[in-house]
Amino acid sequence: MLDEEGRALSASIGDGAEYRRLDVRDETAWREIVADLDARFGRIDILVNNAGVSHQVALENIDKASAERVIGINLIGPLLGIAAVTPIMKRRWSGAIINTSSTDGLRGSNGKGAYAASKWGLRGLSKVAAIELGGHGIRVNSIHPGAVNTPMGNPRQVPVEMINEHLSMVPMHRMGKPTEIADLCIFLAGDEASYVSGAEIAIDGGWAAGYIQPAHPGAPYVPPKAGV
Repeated sequence: MLDEEGRALSASIGDGAEYRRLDVRDETAWREIVADLDARFGRIDILVNNAGVSHQVALENIDKASAERVIGINLIGPLLGIAAVTPIMKRRWSGAIINTSSTDGLRGSNGKGAYAASKWGLRGLSKVAAIELGGHGIRVNSIHPGAVNTPMGNPRQVPVEMINEHLSMVPMHRMGKPTEIADLCIFLAGDEASYVSGAEIAIDGGWAAGYIQPAHPGAPYVPPKAGV
């Protein structure tokens, strides 16, 4: 999260939130912020690894610096975060870790070599962590959003209605809302999901299930009317 976004979010929530700057690629910074939280609160219950960047370019044109940035933020960052909070969660025999992957961590997509690699890697990391930490009462799951109306998913802030007109291949014919992703995270972090671990949950309007095809070759697809 960018500084201005973090401060705005903290202000909107009030005293219940505190914004701290963290480069997730920085192992020392992870250790310092976790140690501070442990000293102040004596516990860490939930870690949501949500920091992420996208990069779209053909494989033949990708450069090392760009690839390292994407993989560093999207994959190495969560790995360092899990390593940092694990001792504290183990001490309480409790914890929930949620890793934000992507539908590109469930399938392929042209132009997203480094991004897909990072998100597939995060999916695998989540399963390894679930196996290693489950015996310590710590649950680890990955979520896989599709198109969501966020600064990364809609950087030009195109009206959602216009974007939805071009999402006929998505079974639900629309972008997701940030609150819908948050609701899933709240569920996975709570007691209602106390036996859910090692799962990969697509939250994409059905996109990962497959693409909608025309009724017959050459026929245009006509989306159903609302409520039908």
